[in-house]
Amino acid sequence: MITRLLVANRAEIAARVFRTCRRLGIETVAVHSDADASLPYVAEADHAVRLPGTSAADTYLRADLIIDAARHAGADAVHPGYGFLSENADFARAVLAAGLTWVGPAPESIEQMGAKVRAKQVVRAAGVPVLEAPELPTAADLPLLVKASAGGGGRGMRVVRDLDDLPAELERARAEAAAAFGDGTVFVEPYVERGRHVEVQVVGDTHGRVAVLGTRDCSVQRRHQKIVEEAPAPGLSAEVERGVLEAARRAAEAIGYVGAGTVELLLDPGTGRFWFLEMNTRLQVEHPVTEEVLGLDLVQLQLEVAEGRALGAGATDTVGGEPWADGHAIEVRLYAEDPARGHQPQSGVLTAFEVPAEPGIRVEAGFAAGDAVTTHYDAMLAKVVAHAPTREQAARLLAGVLRRARLHGVVTNREQLVAVLTSPAFLAGELSTGFLGDHLAEPADPACVAVDPGAPVAAALALAERATAARTVQRGIPVAWRNVVSAPQRTTFRRGEEEVAVAWWGGRTGYTVEAAEPGAALTVVAAGPTRVTLERAGVRTSYDVAVSGPRDHEVVEVDAPTGHVRLERVPRLPDPAEAGGAAARGALLAPMPGSVVSVSAEVGATVRAGQPLLVLEAMKMQHTVSAPTDGVLTVLDVEPGAQVAAGAVLAVVEARTDTPDEGEHR
Repeated sequence: MITRLLVANRAEIAARVFRTCRRLGIETVAVHSDADASLPYVAEADHAVRLPGTSAADTYLRADLIIDAARHAGADAVHPGYGFLSENADFARAVLAAGLTWVGPAPESIEQMGAKVRAKQVVRAAGVPVLEAPELPTAADLPLLVKASAGGGGRGMRVVRDLDDLPAELERARAEAAAAFGDGTVFVEPYVERGRHVEVQVVGDTHGRVAVLGTRDCSVQRRHQKIVEEAPAPGLSAEVERGVLEAARRAAEAIGYVGAGTVELLLDPGTGRFWFLEMNTRLQVEHPVTEEVLGLDLVQLQLEVAEGRALGAGATDTVGGEPWADGHAIEVRLYAEDPARGHQPQSGVLTAFEVPAEPGIRVEAGFAAGDAVTTHYDAMLAKVVAHAPTREQAARLLAGVLRRARLHGVVTNREQLVAVLTSPAFLAGELSTGFLGDHLAEPADPACVAVDPGAPVAAALALAERATAARTVQRGIPVAWRNVVSAPQRTTFRRGEEEVAVAWWGGRTGYTVEAAEPGAALTVVAAGPTRVTLERAGVRTSYDVAVSGPRDHEVVEVDAPTGHVRLERVPRLPDPAEAGGAAARGALLAPMPGSVVSVSAEVGATVRAGQPLLVLEAMKMQHTVSAPTDGVLTVLDVEPGAQVAAGAVLAVVEARTDTPDEGEHR
């Protein structure tokens, strides 16, 4: 019997495991880096141990520190979560050698499935179809996919559509795989255009039984990383469903699998053919959708298997072909990232983080309001899951909850997730790994999207109410009252590169707002420091307003049924010191905090627009910084290994007005 469990992981997955442990009466131990010390999961644990350091490499990837923490805290078992050391056979062996219970598969199973090249050999022998890579690919084999043998999550993955690009993409994939997994081994396989990513949940016990627990679809991805997952996988024929379930069983039985795991397959929707991709020998991020439709607790099953118990009747095998799912569940991954800028990770303080707690909604979050989001780890803030009788109802419920969520302080992918869930193509089940490119327009910069005209008005009036509440004298005088009515008060906000001005008057009878354009008159129904209600053409809309920052430089977050708007107040008297502070023309700024991996140009070199100049790494993903225009590289302020802050000037390209001949580019 496990009595005290240490989770060798962080944030939402640690909190998820702790929840089951509390229900079962098992004490919990959290481990945390310095950067994570204030996150909710640390306080939720019965005991917590600090891992000295900040980055993953010197904390959560240090098996010795984690085992020492388990001993120090009196834990008798270790759960690896997912990511970090969860699929590390040496870590599993070290846990067992320390006399602790390992909540996971045997180290030998991790090794067999941990390297994708070896895993393909194992499942091929078990009769599971696999994608075969040509030894000497030709143009007829294109497109190709370069993949990291030791990893997942899109890291070390590259699509190649031109054979001339293959050597460079192999090198980039090796570098990213080595940084993410400590193993730069990569391989090449055919790339199936618009395939579906279908997976099967399995659980095996030490008594020889493997339960196959239904399908999931995880096809909606960005950068080869999942963002929307659902169960059951929609639109599968009975024949295809039986085929993928049986393939998963064969793969798990081939290695005598014990514990919870996932067999991932690539499905060609046109032909119904499918191929083995990999087996994740751990709990998956998307496991809640399976739990919701089956009424199971997969963490509880993991713990029971680790204690040596046989899988009971609750772990119902779904291979039989009969309807097995209770309704439909959809999960989205809410990330601190900017889809309009290549899904660049974002950092900052979450000034508000509230997701409505509606029936049928499950939220597993790693952060709370006031927490700092750093670039040391994965950018996922939370998983939000909806369970409803039908797929359409689940999608509508989830989209509505996301719209009403209050997410302030960092840019997130919330709008993109809502766009997916409400897309006619998604609702029709037209799923593929190319879904975003095929069915959604390029994400627009939120600062460039047309704004509800009521949002800046609500922001201006809330600021006025805040100023009134802060008065220490003459409290009885109405807001902005004047003895002789003259020009209106004017509050100006910056939204991206655009300035929005609100003209308004205050008096004994309340506020009057100058219409921004003909026919757009707004009547102020009620105004307060945190909520403003406006009426337009007989329709009332309420706006929730949150303000942060110093006076006259406030950041105002406005939430309404029409969406979220972030506005920065422009001071009436600009600071002269800021006048010359704009970045130099042609300057390349760091899009996020990170480290410089490589530099591929020198000062004085003539460069072309789009030419890679350097590579930044943040959250173990690499981002290429390219020349914005043809010109000369006049400044290069970084070198490999340098740590840079977001917005730092990395380089400057001085644009050319003439057209250089080819010799100048060599």
